[in-house]
Amino acid sequence: MSRIGRYLNRRLEVYRPTTVEDEGGGQETTLVLQGTVRAKVDQPSPQERLVAAQAGSEHSHDIWLLPTADVQRGDELRGTDALGQAQVFRALAVVQPSKPIYSKVFAELIQRAG
Repeated sequence: MSRIGRYLNRRLEVYRPTTVEDEGGGQETTLVLQGTVRAKVDQPSPQERLVAAQAGSEHSHDIWLLPTADVQRGDELRGTDALGQAQVFRALAVVQPSKPIYSKVFAELIQRAG
């Protein structure tokens, strides 16, 4: 068992873009709930932010997960912060070290209008 589990202090719902048939015979993309994962949400280091900005990425948060968590690039991760405020993150990339003891999601915080 991974030792990272003790640090995962939040639960996030994972939504995945899925193509479905619409009523007009076409297709549309909708977000479908895949499940819930345990997570730790951090802000990236200044160096990580600089590298992301240079690459044109909107990387605003690091999300740490168990190595077996089913999260993919493009997924939305939804939950609440310590103050109970709703947060939605878009997974920009998901990586693991050579020995999979955790998964790390480079994510963008999506701020909804209103």
